[in-house]
Amino acid sequence: MIVFIISAPSGSGKSTLVARLLDEVPSLRFSISFTTRAPRGQECPGETYQYVTRQEFLSAVERGEFLEWAEVFGNFYGTHRSELDRARQSGCDLVLDIDVQGAAQLKSRIPEAVSIFILAPSRQILEQRLRARSEDAEEVIARRLHDAAREIRNYSAYDYVIVNNDLDKSAETLAAIVRAERVRRARMEEQVRPILETFTEEF
Repeated sequence: MIVFIISAPSGSGKSTLVARLLDEVPSLRFSISFTTRAPRGQECPGETYQYVTRQEFLSAVERGEFLEWAEVFGNFYGTHRSELDRARQSGCDLVLDIDVQGAAQLKSRIPEAVSIFILAPSRQILEQRLRARSEDAEEVIARRLHDAAREIRNYSAYDYVIVNNDLDKSAETLAAIVRAERVRRARMEEQVRPILETFTEEF
């Protein structure tokens, strides 16, 4: 199983690209994060997020149930360990849509995970996209832009970077990365397995 970590500043088009990826590439499972924030718009519990109270979330943190977690804009978000188990049982690779903080935590726990960073072509375009969503107050937009500058500085920690200038091309690139990583891992297994078998008596 391959774990794909996808991060991006808010407004970069990450959610749309992830949705396209899940539609176009088979055998992928989306990791549903836990959060303490309230549902927005048409979001459905268990599909977009698992919505829990702050106390429920912090109790799970104390029990060590999260692979990663972070506080973002006053709300907690985290990836529960059970998401890995569900992906393994279903025979799927796991796709995580998490922020820079969570990505760093997860990469430290699963170094072989593949990390992909998505960003808008410029600050101006990112601001236009945030305003076009009509979801956030002016101060929230300003805070998101400020945080985007900090997040983008971490781009070198990722295995791949996609500049989302053209949605279709970016979707193709994201899907190509997933397929290429699958081929690379499969070939590695094919090459190493026969070698390991010659050392059977040593194990």
